Amino acid sequence: MNNPLLDAFKLPPFSSLRATHIEPAIEEMLSKNRLKIAKLLDDQQVYSWQNVVHPMELIGDELNRMWSPVSHMNSVINDDAWREAYSNCLPKLSEYATEMGQNQDLYQAYQLIKESAEFSSLERAQQKVIDNAIRDFKLSGVALSDKNKKRYMQISQKLSALTNQFQENLMDATHAWSRLIKDEKELAGIPASSLDLFKQTAQQKGQEGWLLTLEFPSYMAVMTYADNRELRYQMYEAFVTRASDKGPDAGRWDNSDVMEEILALRHEEALLLGFANYAELSLETKMADKPDDVMAFLEQLADKSMSMAKKDYLALQAFAKKSGQLEALAAWDMAYFSEKLRQQQYHFSQEQVKPYFPANRVLKGLFSLVERLYGIKISVITDVDVWHDDVQFFEIIDATGERRGRFYIDLYARENKRGGAWMDECVTRFDTGDGLQTAVAYLVCNFTPPLGDDPALLTHGEVETLFHEFGHGLHHMLSKVNYLSVSGIHGVEWDAVELPSQFMENWCWQPEVIASISGHYKTGETLPAELFDKMLAAKNFQSGMQMLRQIEFSLFDFRIHLEYDEQKGARIDEIIRQVRADVSVVSTPEFNCFTNSFAHIFAGGYAAGYYSYKWAEVLSSDAFSLFEEKGVFNPEAGQAFLHNVLEKGGSEDALELFKAFRGREPTIDALLRHSGIAA
Repeated sequence: MNNPLLDAFKLPPFSSLRATHIEPAIEEMLSKNRLKIAKLLDDQQVYSWQNVVHPMELIGDELNRMWSPVSHMNSVINDDAWREAYSNCLPKLSEYATEMGQNQDLYQAYQLIKESAEFSSLERAQQKVIDNAIRDFKLSGVALSDKNKKRYMQISQKLSALTNQFQENLMDATHAWSRLIKDEKELAGIPASSLDLFKQTAQQKGQEGWLLTLEFPSYMAVMTYADNRELRYQMYEAFVTRASDKGPDAGRWDNSDVMEEILALRHEEALLLGFANYAELSLETKMADKPDDVMAFLEQLADKSMSMAKKDYLALQAFAKKSGQLEALAAWDMAYFSEKLRQQQYHFSQEQVKPYFPANRVLKGLFSLVERLYGIKISVITDVDVWHDDVQFFEIIDATGERRGRFYIDLYARENKRGGAWMDECVTRFDTGDGLQTAVAYLVCNFTPPLGDDPALLTHGEVETLFHEFGHGLHHMLSKVNYLSVSGIHGVEWDAVELPSQFMENWCWQPEVIASISGHYKTGETLPAELFDKMLAAKNFQSGMQMLRQIEFSLFDFRIHLEYDEQKGARIDEIIRQVRADVSVVSTPEFNCFTNSFAHIFAGGYAAGYYSYKWAEVLSSDAFSLFEEKGVFNPEAGQAFLHNVLEKGGSEDALELFKAFRGREPTIDALLRHSGIAA
């Protein structure tokens, strides 16, 4: 049987892919790779870049390109057959990765190249590939005893299965809950656009009325606008108890034991490798030197933000009481009264803004901005095989006529699609020896889809999300590094990988950019200056509370990995309570099990690294301050960021790239200023 996953495709043949293709393709490719690598090492008497490292990159690229559409489809069109095949492959891939990481002969080959006369003649990017590989061999347990190597492999396979199970439990719990509303009066206060979404969702399920779900556009509309406090409570309870032992689906997809086991295994892995805890192990591939630096950074931000956060909360309490809220503010009241207070103070709401941000207009303006900054041209490409009718495909051409990258965009929430927003790699820039392959990215969001004949309309927060993910995409696609392991986002320290994405968000607040990304979906009128002025005035509304919320997540993540105790276990509930007592000004109900849905750290790449968002925000705010000084469209500044950051990928240390761009080390001042917090 022909297996399209094993064909040498340039772009994935999505419409031809079936779940039955996955396991045979993986098994065949891994088997071939093992034979290739064994032959590679047997055939050489003197190891070099050309006879070891480059062939290894070719092998890695082939596997990445085959697995990429499988992993992607598991996120965007998840069904039982695909999920089962995907899950069955994870232990095979984990075993293979550990084998390679613990291959003593392969490690020795890289070491010998590092020690050879050839090494000094290699480009810096090539040296970085070799240095990173040697580090990663050590982090894969290459120096362990045979017994400990075997245990390391068992841990890796089990962690792979558990993190996947965590994500599946969360997806199932999110999609399981819904509530059909028959009486529109129960939905008082909710804007017409959201009511239309609820009605369209019901119709798609063959139901009459308004169907509420835990998809983010539905959840946030209720929490922000519903006058019906009981309805807000029900939605909040269902959302914060997903995949837990509490709430309406208590115990059905409970992640509690999964989390405990993940943390125990990560800790054991760290001990095997000679670290005191997983936080120390995590920092081996990050900018931060040691755990104390991360904790000090987060505590400094918390101290700077606490006073403003307390003022934010007291103002909200007073407003709610004045509005007739006799009971103490509960968690399910926060978004509702915050929006009311924002409207009273600044005389605008997110609903007023949405008609000015139709998704296609925002995309067009976003493309225009980066074309101006970086001297590129973005064009839509049709007749490309995609996984859903909503998906669009584009290419990027630079001023010399070279194709720099291509990307898929999948903007809207739908059933069987993982929540959130992300950029992932489809193809990575790489000089294969037979030619240069250019990068291809997936850009995925979960915005409210078009309703009826109207286009999809975005909140300004969703505009920021789109800019954020496109920043990741540019980092991946505009790389000019030709070596796979340090091209694009490969090899970039994890706490610097958010720099280009958060950097892009700054332009969403520039009047010159607003003029190009906005246009009323009926009249074409750009966002009125008066309305934008109100948005700017409200930009730092409750910024102290928002800052502390991110610090809460960051501290919780870092502490559960730093303080894991083999005798006491993970102490997840204990630590989240301590963190909230230290840095939160808002009370959280006992039944809140947010940790059970914290996919970034339990199913993503942010374990002991969620602080990266704030760390990189320091870098991005400071980087953008150059444009504040020189002009938001300043071509020299744009080219400097392109050449020193985006094009360099992971070929040099992130701090060195930042200093090359900014002329100095980063400071925290710009972040505090952008957040309206006194330095």
